[in-house]
Amino acid sequence: MSTLLFVLAAYLIGSISFAVVVSRLFGLSDPRTYGSKNPGATNVLRSGNKAAAVLTLIGDGFKGWLAVWLALRFGPQYGGEDSGIALVAIAVFLGHLWPVFFRFVGGKGVATALGVLLGINLWLGVGTLVTWLAIAFAFRYSSLAALVAAVFAPFYYGLLFGVDAMLLAVLVMSALLIYRHRANIANLMNGKEGRLGKRKV
Repeated sequence: MSTLLFVLAAYLIGSISFAVVVSRLFGLSDPRTYGSKNPGATNVLRSGNKAAAVLTLIGDGFKGWLAVWLALRFGPQYGGEDSGIALVAIAVFLGHLWPVFFRFVGGKGVATALGVLLGINLWLGVGTLVTWLAIAFAFRYSSLAALVAAVFAPFYYGLLFGVDAMLLAVLVMSALLIYRHRANIANLMNGKEGRLGKRKV
């Protein structure tokens, strides 16, 4: 029962869409109505408001970290096992992708996935973040950076900790993240993908 409560709480935490919340606070258009129509930091950046984009990034990352931290900190006191923490990691990520508070229309999960990885292990998160930054800086495509980071994240985890339940959770997140970027993959292949920092038209 305790594991179920932690998983439910993680999903609800993940369902807070900071792109929408921050945009409303800044008086910006709903990020689901312009650009990629994705409620995430990259699309909020297309509004031209960098502060709103940064706050969205921090918020979406923080909720991923918070859910895992709470499970690691308090889960063992209530009989939580490693498999339960892995379920919490997946649940907060699913909450971001399909948020109950926003009619199940969520983002692609890059920042939240990074927060989850940082919650699992600092070096795992930093290694994945460095991978994202390197690709984003070199090619100026947020989606390409996310895809490459998603491929490498399970590899990094395996090197650090081997095969366990959490590795499966990281694999699930990576697979879902790649799936959510299927339109971006098509745009990249056709040369139509928007670059970082491009304002909405």
